[in-house]
Amino acid sequence: MSRRESPPPPSPPLAPQLLGVRRGEENRPERAEPLSDTEREIIQDTWGHVYKNCEDVGVSVLIRFFVNFPSAKQYFSQFQDMEDPEEMERSSQLRHHACRVMNAINTVVVNLHDPEKVSSVLALVGKAHAIKHKVEPMYFKILSGVILEVLAEDFPEFFTAEVQMVWTKLMGAVYWHVTGAYTEVGWLQVSSSAV
Repeated sequence: MSRRESPPPPSPPLAPQLLGVRRGEENRPERAEPLSDTEREIIQDTWGHVYKNCEDVGVSVLIRFFVNFPSAKQYFSQFQDMEDPEEMERSSQLRHHACRVMNAINTVVVNLHDPEKVSSVLALVGKAHAIKHKVEPMYFKILSGVILEVLAEDFPEFFTAEVQMVWTKLMGAVYWHVTGAYTEVGWLQVSSSAV
């Protein structure tokens, strides 16, 4: 009887870094799905109605975010101890941050025709939150969902099912760009399935 040679043990899988993928990017799509001209128009039209009330909408978004996801308050020393939504609503610091969030979205929406500008703005947001504020990237996905909920509830006449789908696509692109900045600066916990 001849002895059969056993096959060599399987090679360990190549590390993602050797395949040109940075750690944390294994599930990251190669690029965000681009918006069509019609989708850009839908976003800009609906945003016009939202932005007229940007501070109030932004405050509603942040209050819901912090009430439903209180762990997010850890990144905000100025209102991390606030529990009462009415107290949050009166907070000048929270209002200020709400305006900053809404203005960042406005910059994205106004520049949807210029992907380089959108990418640049969101890279700055991502890098600041990764390096300076050390915010877990999953909070951007959570916040995107909260924004979509508030817009649909506060503006039902404009946020039809079709419009919500387009805004969901935009928020996915925003998350893609922001988390790209996180991986660019070496943040290792980025996951496309964070939430």
